[in-house]
Amino acid sequence: MSENRYQRIGCDIAWCPGCGNYGIAKILGETLQELELDPQQTVLVSGIGQAAKLPQYFNLHYFNGLHGRALPPATAIKASNRSLTVLAESGDGDMYGEGGNHLLHCIRRNPDLTNIVHNNMVYGLTKGQASPTSPRGLVTPLQIDGVILEPFNPLAVAIALDASFVARAYVGHAEQTRAILKAAILHKGYALVDLLQPCVTFNKLNTYNWFEAHTSPLPADHDPFDRMQAFARACEDDPLRLGIFYQKEKPVFEDQLAAYVDDKRPLFERRVDVNKLAETIRAAG
Repeated sequence: MSENRYQRIGCDIAWCPGCGNYGIAKILGETLQELELDPQQTVLVSGIGQAAKLPQYFNLHYFNGLHGRALPPATAIKASNRSLTVLAESGDGDMYGEGGNHLLHCIRRNPDLTNIVHNNMVYGLTKGQASPTSPRGLVTPLQIDGVILEPFNPLAVAIALDASFVARAYVGHAEQTRAILKAAILHKGYALVDLLQPCVTFNKLNTYNWFEAHTSPLPADHDPFDRMQAFARACEDDPLRLGIFYQKEKPVFEDQLAAYVDDKRPLFERRVDVNKLAETIRAAG
């Protein structure tokens, strides 16, 4: 990884040699440096898994939560202090499997956070069983006859729910990925970036060469403000399109909270009047 103020240098990294996570960490560090974000005002939130280890390798505030539970604390962190830049990141199993229900309702709420999903189409921490995005036919230690289920399509689901920003990137295309991450972070509202990467240990199908052969940029005439066109592009599976599929301005969750109607200060700066709170509770019965 290139040295910059956002990344910890010299720490032990628990990823396999050649893992796509190295590239994602490098690209994210470069993106944060380009944006010149204040490390004291930036928070990385993750769940459990190989991808979820990424915040430990950055000089930023971070929160490691439970498996599949990155989005609820990320939403709460942003709601508690709206001045923070919040990024929730984890793997495809964590975000789309265990955390699938939270993904749906985070999209509905539309908090101002960036959701980066390391998508290697397999569970990399727990020895390579199929994940929600594993393609049909993929042979794993548990699916010994090959995956029989239709893979989960996160982009189509997000666009169907009218998410305010939906994109896909591939770690092997660093320049495009940096541009997508930058746009996602600057976007006001929930931003999903499905970030394709290889698992060099457990997924022998979806390799670097496979992604090079089976991905392609969105056509030059793609309109990211056309929801129906975006949904149609998201349903294409060979090649997998790369770029910003859909973008829309919508009210964000934390700006609509009653807590900020009369008091714009972050919640952590406020002191609770216990007596007044007790009176309010009694009045409410």
